[in-house]
Amino acid sequence: MCGIAGIIQSSPGAYVQDDVRKMNASLAHRGPDGEGYWQNDDASALLGHRRLAIIDLTEQAAQPFHYLGRYSVVHNGEIYNYIELKAELTACGYSFRTHSDTEVLVAAYDHWKEACTAHFDGMFAFAIWDEKEKQLFAARDRFGEKPFFYHYKDDVLLFASEMKALWAAGVPRVPNRNMLFNFLTIGYTGNPEAPDETFFEDIHKLPPASFLVCSIKDNIIETGKYWELDPEKTNKKIKDADAIDQFRHLLSVSVQRRMRSDVTLGTSLSGGIDSSAIAAMCRGFSEGGGLHKSFTAVFPGFEKDESGYADIAAKHLQLEPFTVSANAAELARDWLKMSACQEEPIGSASSFAQYRVYEKARQQGVTVMLDGQGADEILAGYTRYYKWYWQELFRKGKLYGHHELRSARALGVTEKFGIKNMIASFFPEFATVALERQYLLRALQQEDLSKFFVQHYSSEAYYTTPDHFTLNGVLHFSTFINGLEELLRYADRNAMAHGVEVRLPFLSHELVEFIFLLPSHFKIRDGRNKWLLRESMRSLLPESITHRTDKVGFEPPQQQWMEDPEIREMIRDARKKLTEEGILKPQAAETMPRAHGAHDTDPYDWRYFSAAQLFS
Repeated sequence: MCGIAGIIQSSPGAYVQDDVRKMNASLAHRGPDGEGYWQNDDASALLGHRRLAIIDLTEQAAQPFHYLGRYSVVHNGEIYNYIELKAELTACGYSFRTHSDTEVLVAAYDHWKEACTAHFDGMFAFAIWDEKEKQLFAARDRFGEKPFFYHYKDDVLLFASEMKALWAAGVPRVPNRNMLFNFLTIGYTGNPEAPDETFFEDIHKLPPASFLVCSIKDNIIETGKYWELDPEKTNKKIKDADAIDQFRHLLSVSVQRRMRSDVTLGTSLSGGIDSSAIAAMCRGFSEGGGLHKSFTAVFPGFEKDESGYADIAAKHLQLEPFTVSANAAELARDWLKMSACQEEPIGSASSFAQYRVYEKARQQGVTVMLDGQGADEILAGYTRYYKWYWQELFRKGKLYGHHELRSARALGVTEKFGIKNMIASFFPEFATVALERQYLLRALQQEDLSKFFVQHYSSEAYYTTPDHFTLNGVLHFSTFINGLEELLRYADRNAMAHGVEVRLPFLSHELVEFIFLLPSHFKIRDGRNKWLLRESMRSLLPESITHRTDKVGFEPPQQQWMEDPEIREMIRDARKKLTEEGILKPQAAETMPRAHGAHDTDPYDWRYFSAAQLFS
């Protein structure tokens, strides 16, 4: 829910409330249900809020929210376990005048101070001003579902849910060409080595599971982590039945909490097991027996269209299904609008399919969507994860006497496993160096890049590999270092562009902590990935869903779209823009665009198409 903005200044006068109003106006799409402003007496703290009303729709719950005559808070997101926390805090003597989770959040801060984040099950980005201490405390949820950007200069802190609010307050919009180099060459949309870096100079993001403290008394700003997970700590003695029961319990609790809402709920439904599992559990917890709405992106005639599986799931669960498609003309029409919402480059046209799904949900009166994102990263849902498990088995001398490789091949898994993987099994440090050199060499050899751009920005190039060469190690890497946060950014911006909130039950931190305690064979077994989820859903979903072996997701016919004359011309314009900026060679502006699928290797023209928007 919502968009937040604020300014903290040790010498009041540099910024006034009108600046916060400009910031708020740029975030109107995130909060179409209302807006609020506040500043303290000496104007050292100015806060703004755009409201998407989800829990407690009354004016009493509007923000900025004030508590105990001391705290003022702006909050984006949801604290899902606010009911349980409210009961705990009430027993400690706190009283509440609203039914909102925001009041519980600020009471928790008063009670536990900076340690309050350890008590939250939620997705959130919030900032609490403590008038007594003249200090701001801000935090972002554990996985990075909700955004928090900031700019700090000359003892002034500006923060907001999106960078456009910082630009509205006068922060210069200067593209970060080091980040751009890594995006154009290897597709990175973040910097694993500097997780606060963005695609714009002097604008930082608060990393997931992090806090920020800004003290006017001391003129300091500091950030730190409040939660980390150890991928090497496992429970090797847990039995299958116990693991399945605990997984079902934790997922059930997560879904129930994420269904807490005073507005209409719906679910995304791709036809895969992740979204189908969430839809099944939502259907089971729905009150009144009414039809639960589901939303699916379909592409008739496209080989990876999933409408058939989505139909099976919708009929089995007795859902009220809605479908939405898209074409090249619509992509051309909405491209600039979607890019402006995303602010940073996107890796493929899959994001546009998602954008249309959330648009359809809003049109059908659904404000909150539950989605299956996160399951692939924590439960090994991508085929690229197989080799990591096979390397574990090979290192233990169990691969070829084991049926895993044979079973995977029988199910159509074509992931390669050869001598390089065998070497990597025993010499991970050597493999890391080899991979880094391979990717960086390929980056430097990209033929479209200008000599000037390569010379000036390749020195900051990076390719990062997991610290732990195990299946849990690479899942930890994808979940917390490089991968998941990018997808969460797409979901947040695409949903909020239409005033929709997305909730992700697989990203309950209690559930994730449990899954990472499990040995690898709970993720991949008998050649099937996401084994634990498949076993847990046997009684809720048909076998055609639980035993699917192909992995698609919301993949659109990107290659067809890129062959459309209007899109081709837009890509040529993007090439020209990047040439004007000294990024591409002059001859690249005249090169015919090359179409490629959403998951093809080195989709350079799509990257040009997306990166050019940084300079708009």
